[in-house]
Amino acid sequence: MSIENVRAELLAKVGQEIHVSDWLQMTQERIDAFAAATGDFQWIHTDPERAAKESPWRRTIAHGYLTMSLYPMLRGIVSEGSPPYPGVRTVINYGMNKMRFTNAVREGAKLRSHTKLLAVEDFAGGLQITEEFTVELEGEKKPACIAEIVMRLYF
Repeated sequence: MSIENVRAELLAKVGQEIHVSDWLQMTQERIDAFAAATGDFQWIHTDPERAAKESPWRRTIAHGYLTMSLYPMLRGIVSEGSPPYPGVRTVINYGMNKMRFTNAVREGAKLRSHTKLLAVEDFAGGLQITEEFTVELEGEKKPACIAEIVMRLYF
């Protein structure tokens, strides 16, 4: 698909929810792996016994940035051989305009993302899209994270 066709398709969807992910369970193994990767071993994330006694959530919670880092996977933009839009060679995370962690993701919680398309702009070499990324927690009224993500699609 050409850049013109993708642009037209996207422009028609501005303001709409364009993706809902499958549910993902937050495991202690994932939390511990993130702690190891980032060096953030704060007890509220990595010590289940202490968290059970001292944490207001009575269990460990995921790092906020772990929740945010799930965006590419939950959004479905990193599946090899399955680009989010036909004709796109690569997708680059360009940045964020806003990000808030509005609820804790407890170990064992199920989460999924909702993505709403906010804007589509041209740039040399492709299209820049801005999306609102909201992480829903099963059984909770408040989402875990709300962020405005900017991605660049290269053709």
